[in-house]
Amino acid sequence: MAKSSVAAIDWITVLLFLLLVGFGWGNIYSASYENQVFSFTDLSEVYVKQGYWILLSIVLIIITQAIEVKFYERFAGLIYVISILSLLGLFVFGKNVNGATSWYGFGPVGLQPSEFAKSCTALALAKYLSDMQTNIKLLSYQVRAFVIIVLPAVVIIPQPDPGSALIYAAFFFPLYREGLAAIYLIVGASAAVLFIFTLLFSPIFVVVSVFLFMIGFLIARTSFMNKERKSRIYLVLGIFITILILSYSILNTLETYKTLTIINIAILTSLITALGTFIGLFTHRKLSDRQKPQYFRFILIFLTITSFCFSVNYIFNNIFEQRHRDRFNLVLGKEVDTKGIGYNTNQSEIAIGSGGWTGKGFKEGTQTKGGFVPEQQTDYIFSTVGEEWGFLGATMIIILFVLLLIRLIHLAERQKTQFSRVYGYSVIGILFIHFAINIGMVTGLMPTIGIPLPFFSYGGSGLWGFTILLFIFIKLDSNRVNEW
Repeated sequence: MAKSSVAAIDWITVLLFLLLVGFGWGNIYSASYENQVFSFTDLSEVYVKQGYWILLSIVLIIITQAIEVKFYERFAGLIYVISILSLLGLFVFGKNVNGATSWYGFGPVGLQPSEFAKSCTALALAKYLSDMQTNIKLLSYQVRAFVIIVLPAVVIIPQPDPGSALIYAAFFFPLYREGLAAIYLIVGASAAVLFIFTLLFSPIFVVVSVFLFMIGFLIARTSFMNKERKSRIYLVLGIFITILILSYSILNTLETYKTLTIINIAILTSLITALGTFIGLFTHRKLSDRQKPQYFRFILIFLTITSFCFSVNYIFNNIFEQRHRDRFNLVLGKEVDTKGIGYNTNQSEIAIGSGGWTGKGFKEGTQTKGGFVPEQQTDYIFSTVGEEWGFLGATMIIILFVLLLIRLIHLAERQKTQFSRVYGYSVIGILFIHFAINIGMVTGLMPTIGIPLPFFSYGGSGLWGFTILLFIFIKLDSNRVNEW
């Protein structure tokens, strides 16, 4: 017998949602309250408007639960097309807010379509991957899936809103779960690491390090092909001495590294080469004579990495905007600016640090009350948590988010249809990226790119977008008992 839809709802997820929204409103209230008489009818107050948006989100929850599950799957493509058109319409009818044309203005109310485009893209991707003929392991199908993901991001970037566009990287979570080769994640992560290290040091330093790593990797692989132990030792020593001389010669020509001694270079060389050797041994599979290492592939990879590293500075200086360069330089420690572009992050760190273990108490945050942290109700709301509730309160909020993500993973894995599972992992990816970037941004670990904290930050579009995203999945999950 079919279980009733209300009884089938995962109430643990609903409870976590309510707790996060409730704590979010409480901190918005604390950040905007200025000892005046509390009024729930004064729409000029931030906490009042957020309260009404929370009430309206309940209406959205009821609508998402009332709609039949088949509707989401059947009309996923149409919903996606409408979301793309709404993003394109911003270039004609959009309202500029804080330098970005990301909003439609309806009198005093603004609506940001990019917040809703995420759930629309999740539905479209789930529909495409769940089609019987789709095989994500084949390149042609991978390209189509990438187009679905990248298209809204490409439209969002010129608004300009690179922060919202970055969120679409979250869709690689469901792709990976459905069988996408791990090489895409490895390449993406490697490119990010190489980019950062090139900015921190220099292209030559990174290229030399990669060369050492790959040599170590090849030493581990080729040593198993050689039957004589002495030959292995001579091979390792010969290559290491060559690497040492080469590294010392190259690095000592650079102004930054002229203070390095031969001992420093030897230690650095040893560590990097040893890392490559260890990974080569760890990933080693017994090779037959016909499975010798493909040296041409290693050379091609090395040349590709070299080209990328030497293009980083051009990308950074000519493609990134000045505000993005400044924020990267601040995070990487290449610049110190506590009064200019680094002001927000610096004040946020001061607010969080001043909270200590238990915080200053509800509505007692001096940094919050003094208005030292700009945009505190939106992107920097977590600084209020850190100041007023301290380390314990901040940890509790992080635990709530982690519990929500773990619960959603559990729900996604128990789905009986691929459509529901893919959508579930899309929700997980989006929430995780928002959560991780926002916390990193507020604590100074990542550049400020305007990413709100889900269910917490002030804003109707953000709250409604996350609510729709989550509760469509709750609806799909509640229907699993009636599937098959």
